[in-house]
This record gives sequence, C-alpha cells and structure tokens, in this order.
Amino acid sequence: QLQLVESGGTSVQSGESLRLTCAGSGSGFKENIMGWFRQAPGKEREVVACINPNGALTNYAASVEDRFTISRDNDKNTASLEMTSLKSEDTAVYYCAARAGDRGWCTTGGMNYWGKGTLVTVSP
Repeated sequence: QLQLVESGGTSVQSGESLRLTCAGSGSGFKENIMGWFRQAPGKEREVVACINPNGALTNYAASVEDRFTISRDNDKNTASLEMTSLKSEDTAVYYCAARAGDRGWCTTGGMNYWGKGTLVTVSP
C-alpha cells in the first residue's frame, strides 16, 4: 500500500516558476509509475507528466512539454514537478498518483493511488 501527499502549491504570477513535491509512504514506491495530474474548475482531470519506476523514461502533455519537468528520488520516496514559464491556464489542483508496474503510461482512470492535491493559482 502507498500513501501520497503533495506539497508546494501556491499563488504565482505568469512567467514564474514553482516546484511541487509528492511524498510517498508505505511500501512499493520504487515499483510504481508516478504521475502528475491536474484539474481546473469545471474541467476534466488530465495527465500532466509521467515517469517510469527507475526514472529513465518520462512523458508529458503537449501543453507542458517544454516547460515542466518530472523527476523522482526513489531513495527518498519522492516525485517532483518543476514548472517554469507558468501561464494562467496552468491554474488547477495538481495531484500526484501512482500505478504499480513498469509498462504503459499514466492515465486518469488507470492509477492505483492518489494524493489529495495541492492548488496552484497563476495570475495573469
């Protein structure tokens, strides 16, 4: 079993940077694909970034490909999302999620564990 807690969400202005952290506890963190998702008010939850268990492979939504970076530290059971050049449309609750296994990528309906989310607000 795995528990996930996000931190780092805050209010920033367009163009600024922010780092979100996901802290895992329990068992099996390093055996999970980790993902970051976001959900804006009235919108569907969407995948932002995904990273495989050993951190060698990553995948990003087209809207953040050149601006966000996902990483993980399996020794510390953490996953991070570094966000740069933030835009107002990045405003959302950001969620950390995990899926056991080493095949495929993150999907909103396919994750096994979810954090409660952390709010990021980007002012124009």
